[in-house]
Amino acid sequence: MLIVIISFVLLAYKTFINRIIKEKDAQHKAEINHQKQLTLENIKGQEDERKRIAITVHDDIGNRLNILSLWLNNLEPDNQAASKKVITSQITELVDSTRNISHSLYPVNLEKLGLVLYLQELVTNLSYRLDLSLYIDSRYQRKDIFTEVQIYRIIQEFTSNVIKHSEADEVSVYIRNHNGFLTLILSDNGHSFDYKTASKGMGLKNIEARINSVKGLCKWKNRIGKGSRIIINIPF
Repeated sequence: MLIVIISFVLLAYKTFINRIIKEKDAQHKAEINHQKQLTLENIKGQEDERKRIAITVHDDIGNRLNILSLWLNNLEPDNQAASKKVITSQITELVDSTRNISHSLYPVNLEKLGLVLYLQELVTNLSYRLDLSLYIDSRYQRKDIFTEVQIYRIIQEFTSNVIKHSEADEVSVYIRNHNGFLTLILSDNGHSFDYKTASKGMGLKNIEARINSVKGLCKWKNRIGKGSRIIINIPF
């Protein structure tokens, strides 16, 4: 009888261990597939961004250069003041377009200015579209440039999604040190979204890929009709 009981216990234990191993394997495979999907989506996102920039260069800067060339080739000696005004205006717009394209490719001045000042510039640039409130822990210390670029891009992507989809007019950004992590809390007052439905969207995948790149963790806390919120923890 004792042998039967021991055999039963051993069998039950073996079954339990096998189930745990299978669950771990399934979880590991799911994580690998998720990372592969994020990588593919990130590559697609990069290609889409390159296409957008190429179109901008061709349609915007190319056209402005053509117009400028025409004006230079048809200067009227008797009306130089007006011609100079138009040419100056075109050059100013060219400079602005070039700066915007450069900024979209890489935040060039972030390394020099630091994340805090760069985010304050973002607040100013978006002021005509959003009331963007920025709250940064006074104890914030600069991180390595890669991490700060990812943080900036996460916030930039979040605000872009808000402008495109949420119909919100207010966004709040909190950055603070908390229990060995740099914590970001991004929220808006828009109509929000169902994460399960929207999780395949490029905007959310871009955000999550950047969070993964700095070994961060995130959690969405949305309330339909009352805004979206994401909490991000990045280890020091």
